[in-house]
Amino acid sequence: MTLSVLVVCLGNICRSPMGQARGIDIEVDSAGTGAYHVGEDPDDRSRPVQQHKIPINHSARQKPGGATATVRLWGSYLDNKPIGDPYYGGIDGFEQCYEQCTKLSKAFLDEVIGKD
Repeated sequence: MTLSVLVVCLGNICRSPMGQARGIDIEVDSAGTGAYHVGEDPDDRSRPVQQHKIPINHSARQKPGGATATVRLWGSYLDNKPIGDPYYGGIDGFEQCYEQCTKLSKAFLDEVIGKD
């Protein structure tokens, strides 16, 4: 059985595409809880994650209706801290968000798949 992960945030143009772009070897997708940005590319400020050699090729979408899953806040895999929304700030907020997503991705994989 393939592990399938859906990373969700409000608009699906900042945090969740960064989470999706981690390049981990499981099926990973992202969506927004709202339809604010459906069809849009990721926010330009989230593209600097590409400097970390992680591509983002994504169009925003809303979480499918009727979808069922086990839901956990991503922060619950590490420090129980929420991932701040960088949308209303500058590029530094996007870099901090990327760093937090990287740490949380590693903690998630350690728990779900196991440590190396």
